[in-house]
Amino acid sequence: MLKILRESLLNAPIVRRGDYYYFIHPISDGVPQLEPELLEEITEHIVGIVSKDFDKILAIEAMGIPLATSISMKTGIPFSIIRKRPYGLDGEIKLSQETGYSKGELYVNDVRKGDKVLIVDDVISTGGTLVSLIKALEDIGAIITDTIVVIERGDGLSRLKDIGIDIKTLIRIDVTENGVTIEDTHE
Repeated sequence: MLKILRESLLNAPIVRRGDYYYFIHPISDGVPQLEPELLEEITEHIVGIVSKDFDKILAIEAMGIPLATSISMKTGIPFSIIRKRPYGLDGEIKLSQETGYSKGELYVNDVRKGDKVLIVDDVISTGGTLVSLIKALEDIGAIITDTIVVIERGDGLSRLKDIGIDIKTLIRIDVTENGVTIEDTHE
């Protein structure tokens, strides 16, 4: 299973940013182009393994958007985007995020106490973004029914599990100057 995802990761170009080897992939970067077959395979898999008890999908900008769109189309459940810029709407929450290679702010809108949410994202490496988002959602009083990330890399998942946050991932990879290695597929 996840044959298209596996193959696309194994063929992903690698670039170096400082000491960090970064893989370029349609799910994490939108480059090369995101083929419908890949998105469909991932969506089918996600819908098959997440809790069905949610009334809103939350996607982290930017590459969580195609995932949330596809899941929303499949389930009929609406989605909201955790944005990288403020809108100044009532109830907007600002949170700091830190990835393996950048820092910034994210803004949560349209999430209220009692909302049952599915969080979807493209990659987890350090887990910093999800820790901040989950804390903000808990502070709001939202109910996180599931968190799903397509690609797992680094120690972020184990770091989150150590603090009691359960994240589902589809595939675990390692990235070196020689390319992507698939370490595990969570099926």
